[in-house]
Amino acid sequence: MMLIIFGYTNDLCIALQRKEQDIVNAIRLVSTTKNVLQKMRDEGWDNLLKKAITFCTKHEIDVPSMDAHYVPQGRGRRFVQQATNLHHFMVGIFLEVIDLHLQELDNCFNEINMELLTCMVSLSPQGNFSSFDKEKILKLASLYPEEFSCNDLTALDLQLDVFLDAMLNDERFHDLKDINSLSMMLVETKRHETFPLIHLLIKLMLILPVATTSVERVFSAMTYVKSKLRNSMGDQLMNDCLVTFIEKEVFLYVSDEMIIDRFKSMKTRRMNL
Repeated sequence: MMLIIFGYTNDLCIALQRKEQDIVNAIRLVSTTKNVLQKMRDEGWDNLLKKAITFCTKHEIDVPSMDAHYVPQGRGRRFVQQATNLHHFMVGIFLEVIDLHLQELDNCFNEINMELLTCMVSLSPQGNFSSFDKEKILKLASLYPEEFSCNDLTALDLQLDVFLDAMLNDERFHDLKDINSLSMMLVETKRHETFPLIHLLIKLMLILPVATTSVERVFSAMTYVKSKLRNSMGDQLMNDCLVTFIEKEVFLYVSDEMIIDRFKSMKTRRMNL
């Protein structure tokens, strides 16, 4: 069961961990993964049970009767709800695990987050700007009041019409696949000076996935760094430990000799390091 679930969610996990994310494909993968897991929940039990029975038969493993009462292993029976093997494996494990995955996806990609990502897709150059939606782009810009004032939003409304016509009539922008390539082509062709508000919005869109991913990685790293043995560490020490843990790829290039020289230069010591 876990092999199937991990197989369904593997592409989405890889897409979300990329430093240069394709937002269009990421959104599609989220929706597709949810649909596949929901379909597995509704229709996948019988097929999974057949595979499990075939595996057990091949390796001479006893297959319990699905109509018999479930007997817990290693736990007191009084703490386990009386149920058949079918109910335990289907409801207590199969459905519960899939529901946990679906709930986690809903928490990470709720309506607000999906709406934000959908607005970002509206400026994607993929398919010759087939997803272009001016209303959604303006809505996205309104989420940044410090960067876009009321006058800027009015100017952006008019600038988007000129921008779309310019992009469709310029062959250099026809084969672009993502927002990152659009940003680079705008700079390369000096169009970022012609459409400064749109270029600013694109930069904010490119920063957002990196910023949110970095924050998530920091919180994940804290569970490893601030353990029970280091629960009383100060903020500065924790910050230093987090930096070295999160950016370990960078610190691999720092030799032991450089670290020793750094400590030696901090203050005079009684003995050489």
